[in-house]
Amino acid sequence: MSALENTEFLNERALRLLQEDAAKIEKLIEVQMANLTTRQCPLYEEVLDTQMYGFSREVDFAVRIGLVNNNDGKDILSRLERNLAVLYEALDQKGQSL
Repeated sequence: MSALENTEFLNERALRLLQEDAAKIEKLIEVQMANLTTRQCPLYEEVLDTQMYGFSREVDFAVRIGLVNNNDGKDILSRLERNLAVLYEALDQKGQSL
């Protein structure tokens, strides 16, 4: 395997692993959207926030060492942040209706 092929392989693998980790966080968000119980369980909100922070550090590391393009990393984070914002908005609306 040439150096270029090896680099491309590592880049693709890093991006795939980040996408898999993002999918795990999205699953947590989906579960909460289905139940809308975060405000009743602040621990779950803490878990999501901690997961998001850890993931942002993971993306930052991958970008800094050149395994992932900065725009690709930002796109993944933006998608997760939008999903999280939708969850929190739905929870706020539910809290206001109670």
